[in-house]
Amino acid sequence: MASKGKQLEAMNQDSVKEEMVYGIRPLTEALRAGRMPDRVMIRKGMTGEGTRELIELLSQHRIPLQHVPEAKLNRITRQNHQGVVGFLSLVEYADVDEVIAKAWDEGREPFLVMLDRITDVRNFGAIARSAECAGADALVVPEKGGARISPDAIKASAGALMRIAVCRSPNLFKTAVSILEQGLTLVAASEKGQFTYHDAQLTGPVCVVLGSEKDGVSSPLLKMSSARITIPQYGTIGSLNVSVAAGIILFEAARQRNKK
Repeated sequence: MASKGKQLEAMNQDSVKEEMVYGIRPLTEALRAGRMPDRVMIRKGMTGEGTRELIELLSQHRIPLQHVPEAKLNRITRQNHQGVVGFLSLVEYADVDEVIAKAWDEGREPFLVMLDRITDVRNFGAIARSAECAGADALVVPEKGGARISPDAIKASAGALMRIAVCRSPNLFKTAVSILEQGLTLVAASEKGQFTYHDAQLTGPVCVVLGSEKDGVSSPLLKMSSARITIPQYGTIGSLNVSVAAGIILFEAARQRNKK
């Protein structure tokens, strides 16, 4: 375990930087070559055939697009951006269906972690680190409304985000439906859970759902979950940090699954 920790720490380097692509044509060619940006910013009011072609490609690949004032692009870079800046993804996103199928094919029961509107990059990175160390197959994250895989997130994860599969979903509810149809159960972390984390059934094909720092797991995902689990607390503060809660729950899942 110590050697694995050292390997992960070795990936926590200050040299991790977000790569940017400037201009309509370079970004279009990057997309055609399979290099997927994590997000793209285009100057408000831009028109023309090249712009339309780029926007269509972004839509096909479900890549978030922001229309922003030129002043914002100028603050991001001094390069000749031509009104377009793309931030290339630091990881290659996985397909959740393929992750599940791979686990079944290898004779394992899939173990996923879904993050519902977790926006703090440090919490995101810490959860990714716990998930990877607990043996989870993948993280399932929303395309919008969640923390990005930025250099800060990778550093907070001690490099785990470069190791664990990350599946980006355009709609977490629909993805959850698909996950259920493939034989997994959803277990949601909630302050008002019906089971404590050590009494909950976390073996078998399962997806643990962790909610936002402010509101917890959203109502639709809570309703789809077969169980809501909580962590007993004995102090006076109302709740645990979501990354701490994630570590406790995921390692209880790892304990149960390895015991089985």
